[in-house]
Amino acid sequence: MSKISSSEREQALEARLVELEMRVSFQEQALAELSEALADARIEGSRNEGLMRVLLEDLGKVRNALYSSDPVDEPPPPHY
Repeated sequence: MSKISSSEREQALEARLVELEMRVSFQEQALAELSEALADARIEGSRNEGLMRVLLEDLGKVRNALYSSDPVDEPPPPHY
């Protein structure tokens, strides 16, 4: 059985530490990107919600206009 010297052990530990620091750095970057994407998605969702509300109101107005209109009140069609 070979004995690992103290300097080899320190180098191995340092290499592992560097690798872990790099992983943490990449994870922090990925987390920041995900957070930004989530914020953008929430803003877009809010905007879409507002647009949907306006469209539903407009659709309701159109339906009311179509179903509540009396044919007698409509102008006669143009004659050719």
